Amino acid sequence: MTRFTVLVAAPKSQSSVHTAALRAAAEVAARAGVTSTPEVIDLAELGPDLLAESSASVSDALERVRRSDVLLVASPQVHGTYTGLLKVFLDRLPELGLGHTVAVPLAVVEDLRNSHGIEEDLRVLLADLGAWVAEPGLILAEDETHQPESVVRAWADIAAPGLRQAVSVAA
Repeated sequence: MTRFTVLVAAPKSQSSVHTAALRAAAEVAARAGVTSTPEVIDLAELGPDLLAESSASVSDALERVRRSDVLLVASPQVHGTYTGLLKVFLDRLPELGLGHTVAVPLAVVEDLRNSHGIEEDLRVLLADLGAWVAEPGLILAEDETHQPESVVRAWADIAAPGLRQAVSVAA
């Protein structure tokens, strides 16, 4: 069975980014042939434990991410790139810690005209950890997060063939 994880890196728990990530995950699963229900890790819920030298909740979340066959990583754009929460969390993974993972970057931006940087930054971050990264990444405007289905479907039409192939190899 394919292990699917949604990693939400918004500063607030249960944010609109969280909602959009779950809706995008459903579309990714349908298009890539993933039948398992995704596990969700909301980094805002880990809070200060992310900075602790040792934390059972962070260790558990890292292990779930490392075991993932498919990892959807959702982050809002903050100061032109992904959140510090995401960086702090992923910095704890070993080199090539996502070596068998298909990663789907999802960026939520205020203004689509300034969205190119975060998609590239997420792609580089995930690839540096060894993941095969879906191309193109998914970018949503903040005002699309409550009803992202049409944008997600349009993106999935383009990304689905590569996702399906990558997931069949990874699983």
